[in-house]
Amino acid sequence: MSSARAHPRSSFAIGWLAVAVLLGSSSLLRAQATATAARAGDLQIGVGYTIAKSGYEQQNFQGFTAYADFDLRSHLGLEAEVHQVSSTSSDRSYQRTYLLGGRTFRAYGPLVPYVKVMFGRGDFNYPFGYTDLAYNLFAGGIGADYRIRPSLSLRGEYELQSWSGFSNAGLTPQLVTLGLAYHFAAKPRSR
Repeated sequence: MSSARAHPRSSFAIGWLAVAVLLGSSSLLRAQATATAARAGDLQIGVGYTIAKSGYEQQNFQGFTAYADFDLRSHLGLEAEVHQVSSTSSDRSYQRTYLLGGRTFRAYGPLVPYVKVMFGRGDFNYPFGYTDLAYNLFAGGIGADYRIRPSLSLRGEYELQSWSGFSNAGLTPQLVTLGLAYHFAAKPRSR
């Protein structure tokens, strides 16, 4: 009977001893190198020149793109971008898109090819300003960044968009972008 009373106390003491050992040895539990574990990811912000097949009446558009990428250490990242492309004729039509999504990438020295999937909203201004409507859209793209300096990257990209709800079987613009980005070097956090 006395052994039954001693058992809860010994379990309690063993539990506290285990907690003390785990807390005291937490510095030994680090399995990653400090440089990798100390920063969340890398950020680059860029602009580019974009040419597009609008998907509407065989029109060609051109304009600009602004983008920002936040890449994590696991070959995954986030991208946000804005496209503004306008008709090369004098009909005042344009397409403007706001997209957000994920990307996966792989670095081969200075070359970083990637694939991305995005969703967002598109604004289409019909020829001669007849109407201006907004649509939800999905986009997929492939491209590559090439690091020309530690803080500068060139970009080449192809993107295919699918605008939902657009009349006459939808709208599927194709865009090609050449860009330049500034890469913010991630600095390890101080301890």
